[in-house]
Amino acid sequence: MAEPEALENISVRKLVLETSKFNVITAHSAKECLELLEKFPEIEAVIIHPDLDGISCEQVVSQIKERDPQLRVIVLRTTDGYRCKGADDSITSSDPEELLNLLRSRFGDPREQERRK
Repeated sequence: MAEPEALENISVRKLVLETSKFNVITAHSAKECLELLEKFPEIEAVIIHPDLDGISCEQVVSQIKERDPQLRVIVLRTTDGYRCKGADDSITSSDPEELLNLLRSRFGDPREQERRK
């Protein structure tokens, strides 16, 4: 997840995802996001807030897709009608439940996997 640093030190989105048993690595800049992708090549999806340190959303998505065209990129919309070219999905940033439901539909529910163990 790449988003500007939350004033409360943890974003609601991150908290919701981790509580739902998703593993989340957080970056607070586009540069940090790209560095983490190098460090952790097994990441299954990147969630991007479009307000990252002056770099356009399209540029960040383009750089991610250059590294791995199959990596799913989800962009959080801050306004209605916003689209980030190249992103696989675009959802509202104000509804963490929408993000959770999207991830479960794309990657399964980690809670179910945990129950099977």
